[in-house]
Amino acid sequence: MTSRDYIELDEKYGAHNYHPLPVVISWAEGCKVRDPEGKSYYDFLSAYSAVNQGHRHPKIIAAAREQLETCTLTSRAFHNDRTGPFLQKLCEFTGFDMALPMNTGAEAVETALKAARRWGVERKGVENGKQEIICAEGNFHGRTLAAISMSIDQDSLINYGPYAPGFVKVPFGNAAAIESRITPNTVAVIIEPIQGEAGVVVPPDGYLKAVRELCTRKGVLFIADEIQTGFCRTGRRFAWQREEARPDIMCLGKALGGGILPVSAIVADREVMEVFTPGTHGSTFGGNPLAAAVGIASLQVLEEEGLDERAETLGNIFRAGLSKVGCPKVRTVRGRGLLNAVVFDEGFEAWNVCLALRDEGLLAKQTHGNIIRFAPPLVISEREMEEALEIISRTFRKIR
Repeated sequence: MTSRDYIELDEKYGAHNYHPLPVVISWAEGCKVRDPEGKSYYDFLSAYSAVNQGHRHPKIIAAAREQLETCTLTSRAFHNDRTGPFLQKLCEFTGFDMALPMNTGAEAVETALKAARRWGVERKGVENGKQEIICAEGNFHGRTLAAISMSIDQDSLINYGPYAPGFVKVPFGNAAAIESRITPNTVAVIIEPIQGEAGVVVPPDGYLKAVRELCTRKGVLFIADEIQTGFCRTGRRFAWQREEARPDIMCLGKALGGGILPVSAIVADREVMEVFTPGTHGSTFGGNPLAAAVGIASLQVLEEEGLDERAETLGNIFRAGLSKVGCPKVRTVRGRGLLNAVVFDEGFEAWNVCLALRDEGLLAKQTHGNIIRFAPPLVISEREMEEALEIISRTFRKIR
């Protein structure tokens, strides 16, 4: 079958809730992928940062293969010999007391919201049903009803009402705006340290630290959604570490599964996590033995290969290289580590640039029309980065 055949099957039998770039990936390794016709591409999306360790990392594949031969699923009705070691490894890697494993990033966000609301009643004394959580405009926390109730993106919101109450929206990057909306019923503030889906929007220096100090002073929880920014993507293990703005709850996912399968979690200290008691939250697949084995290997790869330092170094090279291209339609290049974006003039259609990049052998995806996000696997070499930069530069020079 050809790429066109596979695309036609998707379009005929699948719901049209995505608008994918017209390319089919049938093989992947490291930072490269191939289509059924054998053409090779650099992957500069990394499944929205779920493939930080690279496609089919041999250590992660080996861990999955070994676990497949013993036990894959028990549910949390019983203990198994993988979940405990995984939770220990995750807590040691993140520096938090406890972890609660789930599957997808959206589930991690839901878990954090539930923890904050329950904490607000049981620890802060807020009347149940009156809890408020402050969120930032431009956020992307998933596609659940609670997540879209925090959004201002009309594509995410339209015709899904009634929306979940209890969310207060303020401008991103403005700590004073958060403080002005805190009330006795406020239980948490949830933000992405860098807004990925919004176009890699980096807040002003000092913002995260100011939010942390504000939450401490006002007695509310600080929730950091690090699902896309975490696990070395931005040049640190977690983006909050640039300002030592340690959150009370951290949402994790994507790269925790090493590009093998969905693995997510929240981590928090004991005083917050102990609001969950038997029966108050759960997941059939959350923390399953296969996911736990993969999660351990995924964390080991990040540590052993120093992928935070690699992301920092190569991110600087990438932004410096793009800044020299001189494309007349480019307004700015921004990002941290290997989470970056090119912003074109307002109204410019970046989709066509993504098609041109595909033709030249590099896959990236636009967001909000005029922005292209560039986020390769963190295992990309300096030589491969130079080749990719040449493709992007060559393509951008053709833009008129």
